[in-house]
Amino acid sequence: MSGARGTTREPGEMFGPRMTLFADVLSVGLATAVVSLPLLTAPAALSTACEILRGTREDRPATAGRYFRLLRQRLRVGDLAAGLAAVAGVLLVLADLALARTGLPGGPAFAAVAAAIGAYAAVTGLRACGRPESLTDWPAAVRAAARDTARDPGGSALVLLALATAALCAWTMLPLAFLAPGPLAMALTAIDLRGRQNRAAPDGPRTRSG
Repeated sequence: MSGARGTTREPGEMFGPRMTLFADVLSVGLATAVVSLPLLTAPAALSTACEILRGTREDRPATAGRYFRLLRQRLRVGDLAAGLAAVAGVLLVLADLALARTGLPGGPAFAAVAAAIGAYAAVTGLRACGRPESLTDWPAAVRAAARDTARDPGGSALVLLALATAALCAWTMLPLAFLAPGPLAMALTAIDLRGRQNRAAPDGPRTRSG
């Protein structure tokens, strides 16, 4: 939202637009959690949530109904393949960490490397979900997200912080696990928009020579 609509209440409104947006984020988060239950649909579910929340900048409604309409339009074989790759990646990292705890020589170093690779892959996958390319082309979204992960360490740290916060909320109170995807999607969308604005910003004022 922009301008006065983002900060003021209309006559007769009980809550302002910001509170309404917060409620919409929670409803989209609940819808995302339900769609993600089969696991293979999780990337498409989170990508759709990011797209819905991105539309609020253009005053498009961020509602669960619009979320499900967009999801029905875009759900395809490529989305399930992305989900399969995500699940396989998580299982592989967990298996590596379990192997490192068996007492093999170099186990701690192997665990550290596996954790670092897992963190990089997680950030790349989440940043790919936050990119609009993920609606139609997952490989392009992942390639761009991998570049962003390496070139924007600040944004990558924010992604990890958002993921840790969502996981902590879910661990502290299980019902929050069904709402956490909403704020997580909002964070991923904001980080992607932040990165685009930084890349579009000029390098600074140029001095005239001579």
